[in-house]
This record gives sequence, structure tokens and C-alpha cells, in this order.
Amino acid sequence: MTTRAMQEPTFLILTALAEGPQHGYGIMTDAAEISQGRVRLRTGTLYAALDRLRGEGLIEVDREEVVDTRLRRYYRITAAGADALAAEVRRMRRGADAAATRLGAAGGIA
Repeated sequence: MTTRAMQEPTFLILTALAEGPQHGYGIMTDAAEISQGRVRLRTGTLYAALDRLRGEGLIEVDREEVVDTRLRRYYRITAAGADALAAEVRRMRRGADAAATRLGAAGGIA
């Protein structure tokens, strides 16, 4: 049985939240850092993904606070979200291991 690959924004958001609760800007900053600057989540993309992930039970609201008269919502990963992230990490490792083995056999990796 094959598992469908997780969309990259989902992977980055769950990875950012795996360390602990964060608000939207913190997640966007972490996603850019995790991807080494290759991916920059736009606000609309992030909040659409957060709503979808909440609906799927992979994340939940941790708390809300008012900062400079604006509501700041913090999110946290759920047990189901951590399981989904772990499954994706295993899937990615299997693919990377297969590529490394094949490259090594071809003399491409020392």
C-alpha cells in the first residue's frame, strides 16, 4: 500500500509546530528557515492551510491573546498531526535511501 505524499506547506507547518505552539508569523518564519529560504508561505496560503489542518484534526488552537489590539492565535500539533508528520518523514527517508543506494551503486555518492 502506498501513502500519498504530504503537500510541502503541510509538511513545513507541521514541522514548525512539532517544536511547540506558534502563531502565524512564527510558523511562516520557521517554514522559511526549515526550507532554507526555498519556501516562503504567503499569508493567504498559510491561513487556508491552517484552517484545513484544523478541520483534519492535525492541529488545534492552543491559545489566543491580544497584542496591540489584534488577536494573535497560537496553534499546536495534535497527536494525529504528529503521527502524520512521522509517517511522512518515514516515507521521505525511504525515498532518499533508495536514491542514495542507487547513486552509490553508480559511483555518484561517496
